[in-house]
Amino acid sequence: MNSKTIFRIIPMVAALAFSGASAQRGTPPGDVTKITHSTNYPEHLDFVPEMVKLLKVPEGWEVSVAASGLGKPRMLYHTPNGNIYITRRDTGDVLLLKDTNNDGKFDDIRTVVAEFKGVHGITMKDGWMYLCNNNELRRYKMNTDGTLSGKEMLFKDMPSAGQHPNRTMDFGPDGKLYISIGTLCNDCKESDREAATMVQVDPATWKRTIFASGLRNTIGFDWHPQTNEFWAMDNGGDAKGDDWPPEELNQIKENKNYGFPFVYAKREIDESREDPAGDSKEKLAENTEPSVMEFQAHMAPIGFQFFPAGSPYSGDALVNWHGSWNRSKPVGFKVQRIRFVNGKPVGAEDFLTGFLKGKTRFGRPAGIAIASSGTVYISDDANGILYSIKKK
Repeated sequence: MNSKTIFRIIPMVAALAFSGASAQRGTPPGDVTKITHSTNYPEHLDFVPEMVKLLKVPEGWEVSVAASGLGKPRMLYHTPNGNIYITRRDTGDVLLLKDTNNDGKFDDIRTVVAEFKGVHGITMKDGWMYLCNNNELRRYKMNTDGTLSGKEMLFKDMPSAGQHPNRTMDFGPDGKLYISIGTLCNDCKESDREAATMVQVDPATWKRTIFASGLRNTIGFDWHPQTNEFWAMDNGGDAKGDDWPPEELNQIKENKNYGFPFVYAKREIDESREDPAGDSKEKLAENTEPSVMEFQAHMAPIGFQFFPAGSPYSGDALVNWHGSWNRSKPVGFKVQRIRFVNGKPVGAEDFLTGFLKGKTRFGRPAGIAIASSGTVYISDDANGILYSIKKK
């Protein structure tokens, strides 16, 4: 570690203050042509072990490095026997991590899938691992040692990814498979009906139907462990100012439209957009489903998962804020807990902070997996780290 790096690390001792929901939402701009849209990434710092001391977690919890040198790890899947699978879209592969001596660190790391360009979404069911990239859904037979075999192509005709190739998926309580399909570009009228939607897949036929629409880019989603209600985080658009549109927490309901690209948040109309064909934005807004909670624009939600029944914080959710890339003052780069009471969200508070200080950062939280014990795993796709956060 050189002196320049040390100089930057030492000041990074305070986590960002509570960043509450709703209160930081900006005003919909009437003319986005007046807004300057520029790239403004915080400066990246390479990871060194001393940086773990800069991370803050709630009292009674501790954070440590569970694995490092992982390249750009994205989505995670934690198995009942304690293994973790990680997708890496840039290298087109899937890693299997094992903790062979039960010391909390993954010492056995191997590639179990290769040559799957852009692989991102991952889930498991009935002895099969399911993987997807922007176009394809595949599955592999799970072997007893955790390796995979017997690839099956289920379909390969999802919409072209465009700007948002990060497909995610999971099986719901109804046994159906759900896949999020983001919009092709930042703020466009889609030519494909499946773009900017959540689709439902029937595993008996592998036929897809649109479950919900008007969702710009919903990467993280999960079902509440007590109510089985479907919740998801949607990424708001760019180039409309520092504070609008907000990031949204939505309750996903069948056949509902969530407004994109004409309406955001709680039926707030984007005045910069033309009227949709055959209707007005105002009329369309009346028939859209409002968001339940809003957050600071441009924090970029990626991973989202509920704490399982019987674990600490059971029924609450964690969301990974990957971090802004075009806001004048960087935001995000942290993990927050969204508190639920009687199955409904009531507030948010910081859970893992310290990656960002001023205009520098050393981590971007991406994937999340929560074990039945409540141990949380967070992937950092900027420095190739897998973090473990658990009760002391």
